[in-house]
Amino acid sequence: MAAFVCAACGLVYELELVALGDYLLGDTVTQTSVVLSVMVFAMGLGSLLAKRLTGRPATAFALVECALALTGGLSVLALYSSWAWLGRYQAAMVGLTCVIGILIGAEIPLLMTLVQRIRREDAGRAAADLFAADYVGALIGGLAFPFLILPALGPGDGALLTGAVNAVAGSAVVLWLFREEPAPRVRRLLWAGCLLVLALLAAAAAGSDAVERAARHALYGDQVRHATRSRYQEIVLTGPTGGPVRLYLDGRLAVCGPDEYRASEGLVHPAMGAGPDTRVLLLGGGDGLALREVLRHPGVRSVRLVDADPALPRLARTDPGLAALGGHSLDDRRVRTTAADPMAWLRGVGPDGRTGAAADASAGAPGGDGPYDVVLADLPAPADGGPVKFHSQEFYGLAARLLSPGGRIAVRAGSDPDGLWRIDSGLRAVGLQTAPYAVPGSPDATCRPGPPDTAQNYLLAAATRPPLTLAPDTPPPRALTPDTLRGSADRLDSHRPSRPPAALTLLSPR
Repeated sequence: MAAFVCAACGLVYELELVALGDYLLGDTVTQTSVVLSVMVFAMGLGSLLAKRLTGRPATAFALVECALALTGGLSVLALYSSWAWLGRYQAAMVGLTCVIGILIGAEIPLLMTLVQRIRREDAGRAAADLFAADYVGALIGGLAFPFLILPALGPGDGALLTGAVNAVAGSAVVLWLFREEPAPRVRRLLWAGCLLVLALLAAAAAGSDAVERAARHALYGDQVRHATRSRYQEIVLTGPTGGPVRLYLDGRLAVCGPDEYRASEGLVHPAMGAGPDTRVLLLGGGDGLALREVLRHPGVRSVRLVDADPALPRLARTDPGLAALGGHSLDDRRVRTTAADPMAWLRGVGPDGRTGAAADASAGAPGGDGPYDVVLADLPAPADGGPVKFHSQEFYGLAARLLSPGGRIAVRAGSDPDGLWRIDSGLRAVGLQTAPYAVPGSPDATCRPGPPDTAQNYLLAAATRPPLTLAPDTPPPRALTPDTLRGSADRLDSHRPSRPPAALTLLSPR
């Protein structure tokens, strides 16, 4: 049982570190690789170091479990604080992962020694029983983390609860099964140490909200008006009541106050002005800002908005500042919202935009309003922290199936020129012709990702090269004119590489 519980707790610590790294830094592959590789190396080191502790295995095991419970339990709060105040997250993560791995690695040799004391059997049988319990515990911990611990508690409180369970299980083994090994004075000290660890974890749990609030204020300023962690991302909205708002998604600035119209207009209006715009599919855009620009076009009859996180559209409806900035677009009767991963939703719909019962269950909502005249991918480019899958050749192929004759796709391509042409290659690989263009960067230094002349690039794609124009029957955009649109297209086309880079794919995402 001790091996079972310890294995479950150890795997939860690993998954907590992976999840936090993904939340704070993105790039799941890198974070997972670093945590797992460092953890496995440290476990081997811990196993070697444990050879020096096998003389008094019960006492050593109790100390290891108390240290592991405290380190693992506090790891998430410590890393979050390091990220917020010190900016040294990677170094802190490697250090904590190494310490936790050493302590986990020390468990098995000590448990092996204790098992042989009880059962008096050969090493092979003892190892088989011990590793069986260890692997089953890892299975339970691995399943409990995404389906129980993370949704109910989040990474911080989940790690603290796991630490408490770890401390109780480790101490129970020693102070109940092997109480004859430690001397009475040592046994009292171990009890005191276990109680101290539990008290520290309880105090950290009581103060975790205060730590998180202080960290958010350090990161986002004192005017945090809404902060929540949904199943998919951390959502933070800042700004004074009645003043300009800023929206951060997993720490990335997604909406920057009065200057947000540049990104929304750049994505929407060139696509809407290049042909029919009766039926529109908006992938992402749960903040309602791109949707506001879509609804400015009088020809629009229906809009399907597909966003994975229902918490974002809910906030865009209920927060007065964000709702006003979006023109209350999500309440328009022409709009239907679907809470589903955009790629999963695209896989579940047919060329006519309809889904079957099985696809409804996986994608999250019925279709029935396609094919579409315009598909808008309001999803950040990989260089800006967006998932590669939303800019892969496979994603564009699924989206292109839903286009009506003469339909267009518009996508964000970020500010990185190399990223622009890789995304361009993905669109061309599925049989579309592309027209690149750019929108000038924000004059507000806090709203732009780079130097003052940084422009945001976009791509408009269709079966034949689409014209870059603006619809004459809508209010003119503030960030674009026909001349600047065509001028940016000519400039980018003049820098088109003679040998296009390979498209991003799910098997070759870089």
